[in-house]
Amino acid sequence: MYKINEIFHSLQGEGYHTGTPAIFVRFSGCNLRCTFCDTQHQEGRWMSPEEIIAEINQYPNAPLIVLTGGEPSLFIDEAFVKELKTTGKLIAIETNGTRTLPTNLDWVTLSPKTGFPGGDLEPCVLKTCDELKVVYLGQDLGQYNAIQARHRYLQPCFSEDQTRCQANMKSCVDAVMKNPGWRLSLQIHRVLNIR
Repeated sequence: MYKINEIFHSLQGEGYHTGTPAIFVRFSGCNLRCTFCDTQHQEGRWMSPEEIIAEINQYPNAPLIVLTGGEPSLFIDEAFVKELKTTGKLIAIETNGTRTLPTNLDWVTLSPKTGFPGGDLEPCVLKTCDELKVVYLGQDLGQYNAIQARHRYLQPCFSEDQTRCQANMKSCVDAVMKNPGWRLSLQIHRVLNIR
């Protein structure tokens, strides 16, 4: 059984798969306590793999399943991913990188939280990924040089305070302009006001 915060159908709002219809399976629970986290970890319901797949199958046209959280690597294993693959969809994970991952995932988005209050409770152990997506708050990008990634994205940290949000956006754009190995990732789901 898995504690699931929510399962929903939307567009991937950030990173490499931006704009792709996806089914998000959001797990409750995380080993970090980042101040900017948008998941209510106390919420959720216990679901079996069969129940999760039944909800996923309500959206047959979505080509992508995104395992997110919280921190999904605390809960999933190769057997769970194998069950999800029976849907015929691409299986992606968004992870903080503090745990090893099942080898049968199709896409790994690593978003390390080192250097943030509450985000550095455990070190990032993953050293390879398909996509490195860093929430940018002015930190030294050199700390990510040892991570092998096919794609590198900087994403401005969202804030409800519009002045701070704009400052974070400007800082992130400036960082990408100075570091062309990185690309800008915006949270288009916030722009479009969708989940």
